[in-house]
Amino acid sequence: MLFTVALKDNKAFNRCFKTGNYCSCSMVTAYFTQNGTAQSRVGISVSKKVGNAVARNRAKRIIRAAYRLHESSFPIGCDIVFVAREDISGKKEQDISAFIEKRLLPALAEPEAFKRRSGNKRRKKADKGGRSASSDKPEKSADKQ
Repeated sequence: MLFTVALKDNKAFNRCFKTGNYCSCSMVTAYFTQNGTAQSRVGISVSKKVGNAVARNRAKRIIRAAYRLHESSFPIGCDIVFVAREDISGKKEQDISAFIEKRLLPALAEPEAFKRRSGNKRRKKADKGGRSASSDKPEKSADKQ
């Protein structure tokens, strides 16, 4: 890859997942965030749900090939992590390339594409609105006559 370095650091992967934005389709999800350097970095993650080692390596290979075709179109100074989904098995490089052209590159071109998200959006049910989950329900009367 001409303009890109491989993303191998676990901290950088987690930063993309937690604070970056994402774009998704049935085959792959792409997380992206700015890295503050003068070079782009790309990481690829494929879980065992995709299949055996042959299927996982094929998925990485077609994602890498699709990225290489559009490498010059990506902005400089961003981290991109591609996460393969189970649907990627049996797909070709042209399918991933179509996702990059139609969904990922327009998402990266938006003005708020690199706006930071908060790290954890989940809250406990007890914290919801300052009251516990049991106070939302009306109380039942104890005596049934």
